[in-house]
Amino acid sequence: MKYNSTLPLSAILALSLLQLLIILNILPPGAAILDALNGLMNDWFFALVFFVILLESIVYVGFYFPGQFFAVVLVVGANPSFSDIIYMTIAMVLAATLGSLINFELGRKSRSKISIDTTHLNFKKLFLAMIHINSLAFFMFHQGAQHKSRKIIMFAGLLNLPYYLLLIAGTAVLSKEVMGLAENTLFLFCAIGLWLVVALYLDIKNKYNTETNK
Repeated sequence: MKYNSTLPLSAILALSLLQLLIILNILPPGAAILDALNGLMNDWFFALVFFVILLESIVYVGFYFPGQFFAVVLVVGANPSFSDIIYMTIAMVLAATLGSLINFELGRKSRSKISIDTTHLNFKKLFLAMIHINSLAFFMFHQGAQHKSRKIIMFAGLLNLPYYLLLIAGTAVLSKEVMGLAENTLFLFCAIGLWLVVALYLDIKNKYNTETNK
């Protein structure tokens, strides 16, 4: 991407458009669709978990479907056994990793480049992106656009394993309302807004450095 602020700006526009369509009743809320799917897929519980996490893990699509919170609440509400938690974690990790691969390839297709960027993987940025599944989606899209190594997808998948175990445990211990904060629209707007501020700062800094070096 030419500017760091391109992705957060597009994210705010996409999220705003989705919320407008929902308010105008042109689109049903994503949670309503997931609830309907839950009623239809009682015999395919872990497949449903995989599906909703995959939906939320895809760049832009994730703004519409609160898959992560929905999937965890599903299992906690079902009083899962230890083996259920393990199976659910595996399903969520596989779905999130597949989503990362999709986002990476979408980013790669968005920007043509012959050579692959062989610079060291930036684990600090990866750790920050792991804060939320939507931020990870945009991070992977950006990595693909920069033609980084696909190894970053593997590392993200490994990090997702303890992440989702902690997420399930946190939901079981804490209330659904607390965990639902991460899927709150206002929270998402604030998070993306903060991302945009940082990105604009980096753009201004890069422009200043470029002009100084001329």
